[in-house]
Amino acid sequence: MKQISRLILFLILFATTFVVGANAAVSSAPAPSAVVQAVESAHAEASQPLVSQSALTVFHIGPLPVTNSMICTWIVALLIIVIVRVTVWKVKEIPSSGQNFMEAVLEGWENLMGNVLEPKVVKWVFPLAATYLIFIMISNFTDLLPGMGSIGFVPTAEIDKTSSLPFSVPHVATPFFRPPTTDANLTVAMAGIFFVMCLYWALKYNGPIGLVKHVFGVKVATTKWLYPLLLLLFIFIGVMESFSILFIRPVALALRLYGNIFGGETMLTMAMSQKSVLMAVLLALPGYFFETVVCALQAFVFAMLTVAFAGTLCSHTDDEHSH
Repeated sequence: MKQISRLILFLILFATTFVVGANAAVSSAPAPSAVVQAVESAHAEASQPLVSQSALTVFHIGPLPVTNSMICTWIVALLIIVIVRVTVWKVKEIPSSGQNFMEAVLEGWENLMGNVLEPKVVKWVFPLAATYLIFIMISNFTDLLPGMGSIGFVPTAEIDKTSSLPFSVPHVATPFFRPPTTDANLTVAMAGIFFVMCLYWALKYNGPIGLVKHVFGVKVATTKWLYPLLLLLFIFIGVMESFSILFIRPVALALRLYGNIFGGETMLTMAMSQKSVLMAVLLALPGYFFETVVCALQAFVFAMLTVAFAGTLCSHTDDEHSH
């Protein structure tokens, strides 16, 4: 096993040396400045996080940079489309196993939403919430696949850093794949889409004036003497509610999902980067179990929060009806 590892290492060293041969130093012995630069570069690389906070560019389509998280997002989306089309290609009166599974998942989610929202609001929110649930669930679980974040290439900039030293291999690689939900751009975009749709549903349900009354109006039955005082109180509450609707809820949706999945990816990477194979396995096994639970839970929480937030704007209390 050691011989095979050494052979692979020498092949990598040879391939790297061959690639950077054109940029190698002219003299056979490295200059002292090159050694100093290499040491400084090593210190800089050691201080870098194991997992990049931003998605890395793999290639370009014209001026558009395509990142590793975008590639994985396209794969997840294509996978969902294929699964849905295969399972419900022909809807049968006696459903097949695939159709039966899809119907059970969607009907169960729809019934759960029916406990929170009114029937007509369920019809509006269900497509987006169900899409988020399925897409986020599969995207989160890609974090557990072998090779995710570890298969890639070494950027030319990193090769140039160590080209002045013989048999030097840069350890910073650009992975081909990155879990979509570890990219804050995706989670912010999903939160933004929900924000726009939630305002649309709220206006459709309440109307412009009704929405203002819903947010700022007095929501309890009271006498006319206390009404002005309560009106001032509920205006203050409405201002806080507006701030929550416009800022806190979208930010909470985006950062909660991104933070949990990115943290899990970092935890697994740290576990697998141990020098001892036994220690890496001992740390990674409970980490994978914990991350499996987190991936499923965070998908459910994100989708359920979209339902709950929509319900706060698309509902009437008995007191509001009375007013």
